[in-house]
Amino acid sequence: MKNVLIGVFTAILLGLTSCGWDSDQTQLSPDLVKNPATASSEESDVALAVMEFETAHMQFGSIVQGESVKKDYYFTNTGSVDLIISSANGSCGCTVPKWPRSPIKPGQKEKIEVVFNSQGKSGEQKVKVYIMANTSPVTSILRLTGEVVAPE
Repeated sequence: MKNVLIGVFTAILLGLTSCGWDSDQTQLSPDLVKNPATASSEESDVALAVMEFETAHMQFGSIVQGESVKKDYYFTNTGSVDLIISSANGSCGCTVPKWPRSPIKPGQKEKIEVVFNSQGKSGEQKVKVYIMANTSPVTSILRLTGEVVAPE
């Protein structure tokens, strides 16, 4: 019985401590993150933010295993309301995006920085970054491809 109680206590403690908050992230009010297209079946008269990328697919060429490469994806909010990016996630732990945390005004140009770490990788690489924002569709996808070669 004592072991069961210790096990339950440990599981609860681990669960509570693993749900930490990343203090680097800026808190946004839920009122700011609105996508009226989800509340209406008539999307034609809804004002939305629009992320227009200069390019959504980049190639980093050939790099030696263990090197990192950084690419900047520039975009403009061509919509009529503030653009709010709620999250950006790489398709693997080797791809880390850094995005603007504050609202992006209509007409404003910004960038999303993507760092790919080739440690433990080899051969052709195709990674993606999924951007969630108050746009339609809600998810935009950035692609990064290249080749990782073994060190000599």
